[in-house]
Amino acid sequence: MPGRWRLSLALLLLCVQSSLPSVLTAASSYQFTAYRMQQYHLGQQKHGCRGAIVVAEARSADEPVLTRRCVVMKVSDLTTEKYLEAQRQNAAAIFILLPQNTSNLPLDAVQSFMVSESEVLQRESLIPVYVVPEDDQLLCMYEEVKQAAASRASSIFVRVLRSMVTAMGFQILVGSNSPIKPITDNTLVTLEGVLPGAGLDLPTIIITAHYDSYGLAPWLAHGADSNGSGVTILLELARLFQRLYSNASTRPQYNLMFSLTGGGKYNFLGTKKWIEENLDHAESSLLHDNVAFVLCLDTLANSDALYMHVSRTPRPDSPMHSFIQHLEEVVSSRFPWVGLEMVHKKINLVESTVAWEHERYSLRRIPGFTLSHLEDPKSELRGSILDTMSQVDFRKLKRNGIIIAESLARFMFNLSDKGTPKEVQVFKGHMDFQDSRLSSLMSILTSVPRATQLLDKEPRQMLLVNSLEHEFRRYLLQVHRHTFRQDKRDPEMTFFDQMNQPVMMYRVKPAAFDLFLGGCIAAYLGIVYYAIQNFGYLYTKLKSVLKTKHA
Repeated sequence: MPGRWRLSLALLLLCVQSSLPSVLTAASSYQFTAYRMQQYHLGQQKHGCRGAIVVAEARSADEPVLTRRCVVMKVSDLTTEKYLEAQRQNAAAIFILLPQNTSNLPLDAVQSFMVSESEVLQRESLIPVYVVPEDDQLLCMYEEVKQAAASRASSIFVRVLRSMVTAMGFQILVGSNSPIKPITDNTLVTLEGVLPGAGLDLPTIIITAHYDSYGLAPWLAHGADSNGSGVTILLELARLFQRLYSNASTRPQYNLMFSLTGGGKYNFLGTKKWIEENLDHAESSLLHDNVAFVLCLDTLANSDALYMHVSRTPRPDSPMHSFIQHLEEVVSSRFPWVGLEMVHKKINLVESTVAWEHERYSLRRIPGFTLSHLEDPKSELRGSILDTMSQVDFRKLKRNGIIIAESLARFMFNLSDKGTPKEVQVFKGHMDFQDSRLSSLMSILTSVPRATQLLDKEPRQMLLVNSLEHEFRRYLLQVHRHTFRQDKRDPEMTFFDQMNQPVMMYRVKPAAFDLFLGGCIAAYLGIVYYAIQNFGYLYTKLKSVLKTKHA
């Protein structure tokens, strides 16, 4: 008997040894960086993704069973229905692969993703959601899990057997030694600068834009159209009007104030803080005096439509009404194909958030309006990781800048009442909008993500804010940098850490393979055990079969 068991053990070791090389050679690892979905609190309201840790096997979104699996999809795969299905089945995580060059995406795919992205951002998620820039390794993984999902067309027995024996799995691991922590020491920076008019106690026109960006993942939100376009036009307006104000003969009787505000994507908190500081705390401020109107620039790099968003219809004798008339004149005379429409939306004091930046001024009884090519304040175009340079139409960006500049000049110099023809251009030649400067400014603004939670923490983002301040000091006077720090005990906005995570991907046999291998070993041992226990009987049978064959 001991001799027989030694033979069985030798055969078992030989079987296991022959199976190990296939497992070891198939296993490999790859490390990459993934960017977690937004997570923040705005007041008492919670938003975004609350999970970060992932230990799960990768699966295609086309699989019928996603429970405790890491769902991998491309930008073109993401739909609200697939996202909600993964949530309903308690998937372990969702990974979205983002192309390195989004300009190659079809327009319908971009629009579909932006709509789904907007709806996803409106929902709180308990499971981790990550966005990952594509590379060859990840695309290979995606194709393999996609093919595995497609094999569902075969019979269930063949599919399970094939999966157990031949298929390879991908294990996704995102780990951390510490839990997600809130960040409450956030600061908002607002820049302001003035071009003083010719005289004393003059009315002030304020031109403002928020410079931060928003999207599914903060580290991937570059915000080209929203609101890099508004910032670009504002900086070019500062350059052009500085030339008018630098000459006493062409200096209008208006103070022209420019401001760039932070926290625009988070209820315009930077604007709120700046207004409070000027009205409630400063002894002397242009906001205390005669403000003609506030012009807020928001998302202006596309479309042949312009919308003037107001909280209340301006009075016919007000400066804002007169400026809007000049806008209409410039559009009708020089750009008749551009639609210009006023959108009236009252401020709902019950709501805790405002829709547009001008509403922050309207709440303090300062007249103002927002100019945008978007009609709906909830448009998906106002916050997307696909809002990149490829979404910017520089011809329309320049055209919109010219409309604003010419309208301002005609208003401040009262050119219409003086009988100046509508076709007369104030800004032309060296005073025109420069294509190279528009492109350069937009490139600088989109070179790094401008999410609010990064602007006061990351070196490159802080350098960008310094560059904006340098532009202000280059063309404007009385430049001030206002830094607003939150009260840590009662923060108005709270962000969270672990927004960019290292990820390990292991290429392994699926878990079912271990069960299959264990079953094969058990069956083999059973057969060997039976053969040993019945060796005499089997030997006799085999001998008789051989004798019969020879006979």
